Amino acid sequence: MRYFLLLFALLFAVPVLAQPTPPDTRMLLPVPLQATWGKSRFAVKPDFTWQVFTPTQTPETQAADSAVAEAVERLVLPALLPGKPVTASRRRASPLPTAALVLQYGRPGNLLTVGDDESYTLRVTPMGVALNANTHLGILRGLATLRQLAQVEKKTVVLPEVDVVDAPRFPWRGLLIDAARHFMPVSVIKRNLDGMWATKFNVLHWHLSDDQGFRVESKLFPRLHQVGGQGQFYTQQQVRDIVRYAGRRGIRVIPELDMPGHATAWLAAYPRLASNDSTYGVAQRWGVLNIAMDPTRETTYSFIDSLLSEVTPLFPDPYFHIGGDENDGRQWRRNPRIMDYMKQNGFVTEKGLPDKHALQAYFNQRVLAMLVRYKKQLVGWDEILGPGLPPSAVIQSWRGKKGLYDAAKTGHQALLSNGYYIDLNLSAASHYLPDPLPQDAPLTPEQQKLILGGEATMWAEFADSVIVDYRIWPRAAAVAERLWSAASVRDVPDMYRRLALLSPQLETLGLQHRKAPAQLLQQLAASTAAVVPLRTLAQVLEPVKEYKRHFQGFKYTTQTPLNRLVDAAPAESDVAREFGGRVDKLLEYSRTTPTEARFREAGGKQQLAALQEQLQQWQNNDALVQPILQQNPLLKEYAPLSTTLKTATALAQERLTLLEKGQAPTPAWQAAALKQLDALKAPAGQTELAVLPHLRRLVEAK
Repeated sequence: MRYFLLLFALLFAVPVLAQPTPPDTRMLLPVPLQATWGKSRFAVKPDFTWQVFTPTQTPETQAADSAVAEAVERLVLPALLPGKPVTASRRRASPLPTAALVLQYGRPGNLLTVGDDESYTLRVTPMGVALNANTHLGILRGLATLRQLAQVEKKTVVLPEVDVVDAPRFPWRGLLIDAARHFMPVSVIKRNLDGMWATKFNVLHWHLSDDQGFRVESKLFPRLHQVGGQGQFYTQQQVRDIVRYAGRRGIRVIPELDMPGHATAWLAAYPRLASNDSTYGVAQRWGVLNIAMDPTRETTYSFIDSLLSEVTPLFPDPYFHIGGDENDGRQWRRNPRIMDYMKQNGFVTEKGLPDKHALQAYFNQRVLAMLVRYKKQLVGWDEILGPGLPPSAVIQSWRGKKGLYDAAKTGHQALLSNGYYIDLNLSAASHYLPDPLPQDAPLTPEQQKLILGGEATMWAEFADSVIVDYRIWPRAAAVAERLWSAASVRDVPDMYRRLALLSPQLETLGLQHRKAPAQLLQQLAASTAAVVPLRTLAQVLEPVKEYKRHFQGFKYTTQTPLNRLVDAAPAESDVAREFGGRVDKLLEYSRTTPTEARFREAGGKQQLAALQEQLQQWQNNDALVQPILQQNPLLKEYAPLSTTLKTATALAQERLTLLEKGQAPTPAWQAAALKQLDALKAPAGQTELAVLPHLRRLVEAK
């Protein structure tokens, strides 16, 4: 063994000279703990081989080796050898490290132990690649980094010379995928698991039940998936398949069955669970319905217990999520029998009034006891936090940092999702900056250890299986970096630069985040010639933010097709953001350059010309796109936005002309222009013009 290690060290002993990180090689996302770049490259040749060295063979080691081999052959080699068939023959069986890629780990990682070692070191030299880790989980994380390093130079894939030392900041880095509101087929889940592997997420939070659907097969209570799932559900075999698929990528799977609220699909299947005598169908509309299970009947608990006895074995992870959110107790208060039960059992406030929080706390404790019997640890949204909740319960805070801190202060492990709701169509920057543990967190060192990390959440009211990738990626990678990288990594422009490099790499894993909107635009345009002007408009539109889409004059149900322009528009417009960056540079240049020299230098001329060209393109596009919008009933509602864009860009062009001449706008012109821009803010078709704030900044500049 000592001889092997010596030879291994000599083989890869070519020093990597410390260099400032060159722009063309700083492509890693998440940013590693440490990366030292050299000047050379390793060229990947057609006869590229790899080998893995592990401890003495055991069933656990064999499973870990198999997962590593799958990651190399299915996820990494296609990037290193694009267009070439990947065969097992490229794996060199040898007792000595003689392959181009050598991997070595000390033991199989325990995926089910939160905080197991995911660290790794990666060295790329002109002679080859060495990846070392204490566990095979570290190898899987290092392979994701290796894949990102691949660059094509003159039809050859090369890897930049680098030494990487890396480890995650938080042990729990999750992505919630909501399969209850819109069902997500197995293929969708799997390709998103590949994207999670690539960005070092390690938890799939699988939201499997809600008012609009119950998505897991139950052989004990088949109406749950037959009626509650409306024919769209995962068989138990499919669940096992996905759990296995995730595990081989180093990703834990935590199911969520939401209760006692968000449970209409349960009640539609089994009315005896309801808090009143009403009968329900599976919900067809969105929103908080305030329909809840009856927590006062023993039959409710026997039902849940039996279901958990069947479902928990499908998920080997020790954590199980029960939801617990958004139940205002109105059904309980309207039922005299439940009110009497609350009074008789002391579930009352200090003033003697029935206390719905106390009753839900009782429900939580009963369910927690069941989960303990099934060797599971309860996870719930921050509403479940309260007196009497055992410290073993994990709190997931979605309403703000207060819930996160309160949980830690009372001895609970906690997760942050507030700030990471990627379904709200907010910018990647807005998700990138929130931190589970900022420097000013009001927690002791011991309490800080209880903050496990966080989860990005993809709720699916407005994302079906066709466009869900588009709503997740690449913005979710900003959350992945926040949870993996050091707290000091906060350079927003650089994050966007690397996000743009990552996006096409994710596409090669099978994700549809670029293909799906392009196909939808093609369908809406109805002709190849119409696609370009329609895309020009769509690229500067964004869906209205947060929950406004529910209140924009269009009634959505679970059956509403997501096939309008709002569904093809990006959650965050890269075109608008980049235009805003050019506006900022121009204004800064204008402030710092003497009037007489302004826009005579090449740099100033280029900035001005780029803005003028973009504004003119938007001006001209209105005449091209209006006939397309008017002829299609699905597009007609967006015609006012094209007109708005034309009007707003005309004002910006006037301001650019004044800037070029070194003239300040008159107060009257500026006031009138700003008033006109304010009047143009109105959304249409649940979208808004993302470029308007940048145009306004240009117009209002002094």
